[in-house]
Amino acid sequence: MTDILDDLAWRGLIAQSTDLDELRAMLAAGPVTLYCGFDPTAPSLHLGNLLQLLFLRRFQQAGHRTIGLVGGATGLIGDPSGKSTERVLNSEETVAAWVARIREQVSRFLSLEDDRGMIVSNLDWTAPMSAIEFLRDVGKHFPVNRMLARETVKSRLDTTGLSYTEFSYVLLQSLDFLELYRRYDCRLQTGGSDQWGNLTSGVDLIRRAEGGTAHALTTPLVTRADGTKFGKTAGGDTYWLDAELTTPYAFYQFWLNADDRDVAGLLRFFSFRGREEIEELEKATSDRPAARAAQRALAEELTTLVHGAEETARVMAASRALFGQGELGELDERTLESALASVPSALVPEPLPAVVDLLTETGLVSSKSEARRTITQGGAYLNNVKVTDEAAVPERADLLHGRFLVLRRGKRNVGGVTVAKD
Repeated sequence: MTDILDDLAWRGLIAQSTDLDELRAMLAAGPVTLYCGFDPTAPSLHLGNLLQLLFLRRFQQAGHRTIGLVGGATGLIGDPSGKSTERVLNSEETVAAWVARIREQVSRFLSLEDDRGMIVSNLDWTAPMSAIEFLRDVGKHFPVNRMLARETVKSRLDTTGLSYTEFSYVLLQSLDFLELYRRYDCRLQTGGSDQWGNLTSGVDLIRRAEGGTAHALTTPLVTRADGTKFGKTAGGDTYWLDAELTTPYAFYQFWLNADDRDVAGLLRFFSFRGREEIEELEKATSDRPAARAAQRALAEELTTLVHGAEETARVMAASRALFGQGELGELDERTLESALASVPSALVPEPLPAVVDLLTETGLVSSKSEARRTITQGGAYLNNVKVTDEAAVPERADLLHGRFLVLRRGKRNVGGVTVAKD
């Protein structure tokens, strides 16, 4: 057993805890069983969930037993935490399909061998329970005045209102902790800091219903140096863990493009590298920021964790090739297509327009005059070959996989062209 709490504290991963000293003693006497829940409110988990998955993985590597709970029941209700309006309820069929997909995603991060970890769905114990049983066995332990005092409830009651359905969500999540306590002696629940009220309600239910002791531990909200929420682009897009929703190339580029002000914190939060190596990468960022050593290390590690080593190798090859450091012709069609989907692009018909027009249509330049100037100054590239003629027109033989062109302005501005199919 390593002292997992010391490592988490150094990484800045502890936001709130019911009793750190008591938890430390319990972990030292371990192994301890802990869990984190993931509700199927979308067909995939995202970067916010990734932090929690890695949090569980850290405990498992320290010798503890982890449970990944997929909310087959709570996903039918929806957590009101952080929501200003009522959720739209998804059908049972939709939620069941999402449960299956998320269950598979969670399984990639936890070892399920030798009883070290498991994945469960809370629908298994919630569905058989009658409404009367739920009210008598669970509801009686929740004082209404305390529930009304919760910030999530108060903010909604003062604005858009809150249905009884969402009001009761905390009871369902607390029931999960109680059931896992009873079934597997689960003593610790983890989650994001926005879940603190739900987590401590579960701790309280275990005390009231069983007279037992349990703990809650949360991670902080991850934000960028500019104050925006981590994992969101300027346009509000979410970065998913599913390759069909966020391509591995876009996922890799997200980490590679991390702000120098943010990368030290991201390394501590998301990387499994040790303290000495992380501090060396932090120093490298300070001494030679242009090399982006920390960003490259983080991008490779996390893309490998989420998408696998083989996919990461393809993505890294594409990243190098797009910026003139590799052979574009060696990229397979799927990898090249996903890479171009992450850069400014244009869809054009045949016959192919001139390079001047393509530079403009992809948005790499703002006008044809700027495009001509870029060419004359030696800053325009077609498939990594410098364009020297202002009147240059790509030939069909230039098309990669018969339908793609890669344009570049200078060293770092890349655009993609796809030829429209008939």
